Amino acid sequence: MRPSLATCRDALEMTVRAPSVHNTQPWRWRILPDRIDLYADSHRHLKATDPLARAMVVSCGAALHHMEIAFAVLGWGVQIMRFPDATDRDLLASVRFVPRPIADTDIQLAAAILLRRSDRRRFPAGELPAGSIRAIAAAGCRLGAAARQMPERFLHQLGGPMREAADRHAIDPEYCAELAAWSGCHGAASGVPARNTPAARSADELPVRAFAGPELPEFTSAPDAAQWLVVCTPNDDRSSQLRAGEATSAMLLQAARLGLASSVQSEPLGMLDLRDQIRQSALHRCAYPHIMIRVGAMPSGASPLQFTPRRCVEEVIQVA
Repeated sequence: MRPSLATCRDALEMTVRAPSVHNTQPWRWRILPDRIDLYADSHRHLKATDPLARAMVVSCGAALHHMEIAFAVLGWGVQIMRFPDATDRDLLASVRFVPRPIADTDIQLAAAILLRRSDRRRFPAGELPAGSIRAIAAAGCRLGAAARQMPERFLHQLGGPMREAADRHAIDPEYCAELAAWSGCHGAASGVPARNTPAARSADELPVRAFAGPELPEFTSAPDAAQWLVVCTPNDDRSSQLRAGEATSAMLLQAARLGLASSVQSEPLGMLDLRDQIRQSALHRCAYPHIMIRVGAMPSGASPLQFTPRRCVEEVIQVA
């Protein structure tokens, strides 16, 4: 017994709302009679931004977790086999299905998929709800990763590598060309839209990635008051990268469920020496960092963000 083709399409419509590096949406789905296979779309690999394709696999992991939530709210549990074929590097997971009752948590997380945005604006100062960061971190831990919260006094351990990555990228012509192709977009179904991007903040202690053609006004000119978490795993293989993506999805959805804003940052993690520097200083060489999450609370007066566009689901599925 498996979901109908219509149910699969409905679930994948929700699945493709997952976040991805530069909104490249680097995934393909093959619907088979007994399962759905998830493939990495290597044609959307950002070679200058993500030379080792780690962020691509993390992005696909986020989509895999979104898929689990999407099917759960439609009454189906999933059984995931990760990397089922060692000879096919792009085949990341095979997913089979079993009927299951819909839980309240399924409904809440599915709603969070529709509510979540990547909010790159400065977050205003203010106390977050008690226990919220712990709850967000715990959501990731249940998916096989850990989340190290960075206290304010240790933020320089991230800020130094982030500024160095921005400086290197600013004079890298291949990176700049790639960034221009995938950001500052108007009306495109992929890439980072200009309307959702604030101007670069090089003066901030933790500068977020600078995208092309920013048009989004900041809510506040005060220093960014975001809370930062580093998503990490004990190992550094592709399975760990996929798990880190699943955990990142769970954490972002938990933040949205709690009414908090969030975005992700991975710029220095694409450079081996800077990634190792973060591993050394922030994680004491006990784990490998895959992505960084910033969380904050936007007041009700902040302008709501529009959806980031997604490709039509028909473009990313194949029915066998």
